[in-house]
Amino acid sequence: MTATPTDPLLRVAVPNKGSLSQSASEMLRESGYRQRHDSKELTLLDAENGVEFFYLRPRDIALYVGEGTLDVGITGRDLLLDSGAKADEVMELGFGGSRFHFAGPAGRYAGLDDLAGKRIATSYTGIVRDFLQQRGIDASVTRLDGAVETSIQLGVADVIADVVETGSTLKAAGLATFGEVILDSEAVLVTRGGEAPAGFEVFCRRLEGVLVARTYVMMDYDIPSSRVSQAVGLTPGIESPTVSPLHREGWVAVRAMVPRNGSQRLMDELYEIGARGILLTDIHACRL
Repeated sequence: MTATPTDPLLRVAVPNKGSLSQSASEMLRESGYRQRHDSKELTLLDAENGVEFFYLRPRDIALYVGEGTLDVGITGRDLLLDSGAKADEVMELGFGGSRFHFAGPAGRYAGLDDLAGKRIATSYTGIVRDFLQQRGIDASVTRLDGAVETSIQLGVADVIADVVETGSTLKAAGLATFGEVILDSEAVLVTRGGEAPAGFEVFCRRLEGVLVARTYVMMDYDIPSSRVSQAVGLTPGIESPTVSPLHREGWVAVRAMVPRNGSQRLMDELYEIGARGILLTDIHACRL
């Protein structure tokens, strides 16, 4: 997509800091877009690709997109839902995964029923209040920014609701998770409902190409013609594998995209049925 001076620019919000920032910029670079080299830059114009990037606080991105100030943004599902913004999730981006749990002093709480009447501290009041309301649980929710683990020790709260990764921070504070998961979150692409802005479809297609490229690898191998059906059953590809005759009589070359996960095991299975010269190649970008 090469923009002309009269084409409208797609206005894209990107996290300016935090756990999503670096991964978001890396994905955009892999998609062929320019990205800033100085963290102090607040905007960046990529006129060649018809896009202007705005680097904003991750928590604010859904609000800017929801109000129509910007066309599209990258943020966390947790931040989108907590904001209450009029923005919609349109694509999972495959990074920034996190899981939200309730946690309290180890051994004191067993399930959600124990939350009734309790004081809950969290950085995500919108998500927690919606969760409690949907389940008919009456509890007070207090917003605390930053680390919330100490709020119980300081007497501010009885329970916390927070992101849990390894659980080591909770364990160090004498806390343990309980009840069902509040939310599974990851980085998502968001936009406002209605007519898609100019350039949006191309932008999405590029990101989808990166996601596929990260998920698949290209596999090439040679195999006797008599084993092609068996081999193609193992490597069906996206649409269909490419099968080409070789100079060696009775042999063909096969090329197919295969899932990255399990590709080594797949190589073993192909070798067992007679495939040779088996190669794996990274895919940097694609369009399907």
